[in-house]
Amino acid sequence: MKIIKLLCIAGLIFGLCSSALAEQAKRIATIAEVNGTVEVKIGKQNWVPAKVGIELNQGDFIRTRKDSFALLNLDGQAQTATVEVKENSQMRLAELIENQKEGTQTTLLDLALGEILIQAKKLHSEKSRFEVKTPTSIVGVRGTTFSVTVEAVE
Repeated sequence: MKIIKLLCIAGLIFGLCSSALAEQAKRIATIAEVNGTVEVKIGKQNWVPAKVGIELNQGDFIRTRKDSFALLNLDGQAQTATVEVKENSQMRLAELIENQKEGTQTTLLDLALGEILIQAKKLHSEKSRFEVKTPTSIVGVRGTTFSVTVEAVE
């Protein structure tokens, strides 16, 4: 009898967890173009050369060196935005989340240094967010083309 109760409780917990996970899906950024010296840090791995087609997830980093750039497509083929990471830049994909139940998306790019040029499509939900964080501010948009620059402090 105790085993049946335990299995029922475990099933209930698993059901609740899986429905919560189904609501929030992670999104990806695909590297569409690379020119010069561009590196990525995926998960806890070391920095490696970036290549076209590599998929970046929430928490991953990308950096460019002098006379280099990379072009990212957020959400692959769906392309909710393109992000051009210009030379001498470092950026982390802080949040790339989609809540399928509410039909919302959250995008937070953390630009530590350099410049990015973003072409974002209009957000379909009032609750969706597209933001760029810098060491001194957070910029939010609803759908437009804009550039964010962070200069090195000397």
